[in-house]
Amino acid sequence: MQRPTVATVVMGARNESQLRQNLGAVGWNLSQEQMARLDQVSSVTPPYPYYPYRTQEGFARVNPPLV
Repeated sequence: MQRPTVATVVMGARNESQLRQNLGAVGWNLSQEQMARLDQVSSVTPPYPYYPYRTQEGFARVNPPLV
């Protein structure tokens, strides 16, 4: 929910105990450092038509990122 593009979170629980644990997570946030670390370790190289062009010098100027 800390992402500007996330509108909702879908929870799933197999039993009441899991539901209570999930609901207990409401109200806390990750720190900026934790978010940056998660972004770093979960980044992936874009698939083919995007990767070669993103590494070219003029690509970012012509196609700025959406966020």
